[in-house]
Amino acid sequence: MSDSTQALLIQNGRIIDPSQKMDLQADVLIREGQIAAVGANLASPQTQRLDASGCIVAPGFIDLHAHLREPGREHAETIESGGRAAAAGGFTSVLAMPNTRPVNDNAAVTHFIIQKARQQSPVNVFPVGAISEASRGDRLAAIGEMREAGIVAISDDGMPVMNSSLMRRAMSYASGFGLTVIDHCEDLDLSAGGLMHEGYTAVRYGLAGISAASEAVMVARNILLGAETGARFHVAHLSTAASLEIVREAKRRGLPVTCEVTPHHFTLIDEDVKDYDANYKMKPPLRSRQDREALLEGLADGTVDAIATDHAPHAGSEKMQEFELAPFGIIGFETALALAFEQLVHSGRISLTRLVELFSVNPARIAGLDRGTLKVGAAADITIFNPERRWNYDVNQSQSRSRNTPFHGRSFRGGPVATIAAGKIVWQVESNPSAAHE
Repeated sequence: MSDSTQALLIQNGRIIDPSQKMDLQADVLIREGQIAAVGANLASPQTQRLDASGCIVAPGFIDLHAHLREPGREHAETIESGGRAAAAGGFTSVLAMPNTRPVNDNAAVTHFIIQKARQQSPVNVFPVGAISEASRGDRLAAIGEMREAGIVAISDDGMPVMNSSLMRRAMSYASGFGLTVIDHCEDLDLSAGGLMHEGYTAVRYGLAGISAASEAVMVARNILLGAETGARFHVAHLSTAASLEIVREAKRRGLPVTCEVTPHHFTLIDEDVKDYDANYKMKPPLRSRQDREALLEGLADGTVDAIATDHAPHAGSEKMQEFELAPFGIIGFETALALAFEQLVHSGRISLTRLVELFSVNPARIAGLDRGTLKVGAAADITIFNPERRWNYDVNQSQSRSRNTPFHGRSFRGGPVATIAAGKIVWQVESNPSAAHE
């Protein structure tokens, strides 16, 4: 890892920065944690150099949806280990969901997460505060106090707010505080007892199903409430064609609605669930082939705003149970970019510029962060990736404390090669690019 106080010169890379409509071969000079210059053949004495030949140099990737588990479930993940895994995936910033123990529903927990991240995480951690006290859905959390303490959005995530009146009031507060409302859209009455997507595969395995409608009806409700309150509403891990069409219509009407899709939802389908393997158990569940196709189309046509991992670590003792007993969720930091290359870029569905929008520029806009750009003076958060890098994913080498993934052993083409946060190289693949001192 490099020293952020030393100047760093990234040479010979292809700069792609959609925030400036920039796509050119150039160097990037970093001083004191900020972008000092972008241009051809930059030179600076006594500077650390990093050769980005054959690579893309982009504004740092931002994950809008991750679970770092600390405080309370450090056996599965910590802010430090989650930060290392994020850096290894090319992410320079992470939004940490509030379902910790205790829940991040007050300023004290928010302060703890921010302080711990400053001390131990190699990447930026931005806390998301709870909508309701303990995410129980009955009383509003201390949104104003958390906003002052440093949250960037509010969400009850895995415990979606069923009380429409409470959600309406939360949206009104969020609008006043300039916060985005992020919701895991699920009607808990419709999905009660469900273990995977409602369809043929669920019937074949004898598992209770989760209908696509359980997501779509809550997406529609929240869009209506957002329209009344003027709140910025963001759909977390959208997974169905019906939900996507509702978002598409809301955007046609000019409403401030955005959505994210996870790599596992645009890669896998319910038919991929094999032998009751709980590594394929997540919520929302893996959906139908038709739903996945709709998500891929939404990523290509601009309806989907961002790719987020929903990184959800669980210890082996928790995940390696019967399918019915195992918790929902998989880890996702280190495979996200590679899956996006596999499904979106190398398939010809999207351009590299669109890829950077989905991972960097748009997430920064949605969360209201002063990131997602390589403008001179901006924070030097940079992701360097190689579209042709060939590598195999060995979960046993993961930086995360958990191993719950369906992608172990998968071969990939394309992935991150260096991650720079605040001007410091916080992760680097061993072979490329290489850092040298002058």
